Amino acid sequence: MWMDQDKLLETAKEVLKHNDRGGWTVPAGQLYPHQWLWDSCFIAIGLRHFNVERAKTELLSLLRGQWSNGMLPNIIFLDDKEYKGHRNLWRSWVSPYAPKDVTTSGITQPPMLAEAVVAVGEKLSEAKRHQWYEDIYPHLLRYHEWLYVERNPHQEGLIVLLHPYECGLDNSPTWISELRKHSMPWWILAIEQLHLDGLVNLVRRDTRHIPPGQRMSNIEAMAYWAAVRRLRRKAYNSEAILSRSLFLVEDLVFNCILIRANQQLKKIAASLGRTLPDNLLAAMDKTEQALEELWDNSSGQYFSRSFVSHKLIEEPTIATLLALYSGAIPKAKAKLLIDLLKDRNAFATTWPVPSVPLNSAFFDPVKYWQGPTWVNINWLIIKGLENYGFSGDAAKLRRQTLELVARGGMNEYFNPLTGQAVGAPTFSWTAALTIDLLKT
Repeated sequence: MWMDQDKLLETAKEVLKHNDRGGWTVPAGQLYPHQWLWDSCFIAIGLRHFNVERAKTELLSLLRGQWSNGMLPNIIFLDDKEYKGHRNLWRSWVSPYAPKDVTTSGITQPPMLAEAVVAVGEKLSEAKRHQWYEDIYPHLLRYHEWLYVERNPHQEGLIVLLHPYECGLDNSPTWISELRKHSMPWWILAIEQLHLDGLVNLVRRDTRHIPPGQRMSNIEAMAYWAAVRRLRRKAYNSEAILSRSLFLVEDLVFNCILIRANQQLKKIAASLGRTLPDNLLAAMDKTEQALEELWDNSSGQYFSRSFVSHKLIEEPTIATLLALYSGAIPKAKAKLLIDLLKDRNAFATTWPVPSVPLNSAFFDPVKYWQGPTWVNINWLIIKGLENYGFSGDAAKLRRQTLELVARGGMNEYFNPLTGQAVGAPTFSWTAALTIDLLKT
């Protein structure tokens, strides 16, 4: 396909300008009116190419939501009256660690901040980079320490997530299967059996903007809201939640991103002449070692694992390919993942990479994280391919991703079979990472 790269670049810039709210950027207008953690990280990676100071501001704005225990929340809420219901759902103020001047969620999201900080630093002079790292380092260190103190209860190295929203791939089959097994409230099952779930559309915001078939189901949405209430009742106290809940996952995507983030944190510390605490370094090493415990020989894939049963959750998803981004797996296994990427029964769709493989019972080409192609995940896979020296495969996926966006627009996600743009239009991380793929 012929592609006007200059036009694509300008369109992407216009999307970011449209979604700019001054010190931070919304993911997509009315549908996502607040600030999200990993969205802002991806956005800064794109912004750095034409406005590095604005990219810095994007990341610094995340720090206003940091809790006193070090946690970085996945959402910082607008203070408008219109969104009082959003703030009341989470009620971050029930935790003594929540910030007093802003309202946030009570959970985190994939730790992309270190990657974004280094990416922005690449666009600065040596002196300005040093100051940039100085400004961010204490916050970043506290966040990584919080992850290992609060979410690594058995010191095994793999971070435990308390809610699907923390993994970023909200309704991924991994989490839906665990939800069905361990944490489906009776009243939601009753609503499902009586076929009354359609009433939920009366209170859902997302299905007012996006066709219901492109979002998670009403049953899934209710179950996730119920899970938030359980966390809130325990004041987001990780120890209390971990001691009772059955809905806990050592998530593959999160831990792969963390491994890469740990390497970037080490890079920042070395640049500043700092030494990371010994206990943190030891925990980081354990994470890399523990990743291999998530490998399944029979299928040749990595999976997430149930924290409670310690068994792999054998639902194939795009998460296995994120092991490439971690940079911590043996090259022999990386080659097996490349084979999976090229398998026409798995991930080799016309417009790759689908969020679940074609041979999954969950596959639906337009349903949120159960089939569509996402530019941010393609970007992570491209980085992983490059890190392992698969430059040809990386270049091909880069070209296909840019052609997909040029053809379909700056949407939230895309049908991997047809290239149809679905989800929210004018989506910020799609625009930002399009810029990065064009400029790097």
